[in-house]
Amino acid sequence: MRVLVTGSAGFIGSHVVDALRERGHEPVGYDVREDPGADVRDPAAVARALAGVDAVCHQAAMVGLGNGVADAAEYVSRNDLGTAVLLAAMAGAGVPRLVLAGSMVVYGEGRYACPRHGEGRYACPRHGVVRPGPRAVADLDAGRFEPACPECGAELVPGLVGEDAPADPRNVYATTKLAQEHLAAAWARTTGATAVSLRYHNVYGPRMPRDTPYAGVASFFRSALARGEAPRVFEDGRQRRDFVHVRDVAAANVAALEAAGPPPGALSAYNTGSGAPHTVGEMAAALAAAHGGPEPVVTGAYRLGDVRHITADSTRLRTELGWRPRVGFAEGMREFARAGLRGE
Repeated sequence: MRVLVTGSAGFIGSHVVDALRERGHEPVGYDVREDPGADVRDPAAVARALAGVDAVCHQAAMVGLGNGVADAAEYVSRNDLGTAVLLAAMAGAGVPRLVLAGSMVVYGEGRYACPRHGEGRYACPRHGVVRPGPRAVADLDAGRFEPACPECGAELVPGLVGEDAPADPRNVYATTKLAQEHLAAAWARTTGATAVSLRYHNVYGPRMPRDTPYAGVASFFRSALARGEAPRVFEDGRQRRDFVHVRDVAAANVAALEAAGPPPGALSAYNTGSGAPHTVGEMAAALAAAHGGPEPVVTGAYRLGDVRHITADSTRLRTELGWRPRVGFAEGMREFARAGLRGE
């Protein structure tokens, strides 16, 4: 299979290229880092790149929490306009298969249940599974980081979020990732093509970009350790995440490209996570220990656009596409502690 990989020189995209080659496919790289003319917003350049292509693995995106709404136009341009141009060119060229780099950020907060649900004097009368509202500055300033039940005020219990959970993007980046899925779904319905969105959870590993405003928390911690500084952990460090190794994510992309299962004419979404939740504090501690210190510092600081807990139920990906994560948390952190970051 000849596969166009947008963002092929990036963190995840470069690993996707490697995984495709290992499986005997022919990856075609498309990335502005290597060719300034390879912009997914350029219809003519995209049309040329699609010549002879059987499928597209769309990794190119502007990522990260960003700067409030100040850079909203840039996010929309790179992520949504770029995806629209790509899909229009794919329709014109008759390319029938797309795998999109989706994200767990489309969910907003994860899945929560009220512990008082049920019978009894102190039972919550309305529901067990609830969706908390936006986090309040006053609560965060006071160190109250856990979401509360909107009915009874009890501290909610986090669980695994499935693909059928309603979308609730809570920052500009998350909104553009959801819009990418809607565009891909419209393209699939219109053309009868196959579209898959892999909703990545917290990806880490070799070639991660070094400390930048758009890097993930694993990169910030790793960059601090490389400077001999302690990783600075926001809130109380008990935020739950699903840290998944980049080689496992690349393997999921190949599995989605090779699968016969996803139906044409619709978009199929799959959570892509390890299935083993860890707290941010646990990740920082494991990375610092593997690196040889210094130990993390829990700061109590916060970012209003962050969510408290978001962890994946990746059963659908395992069941329907036969994918399994291969790199365990401890092994992955040991490797990441030694690996170089892009830009170092």
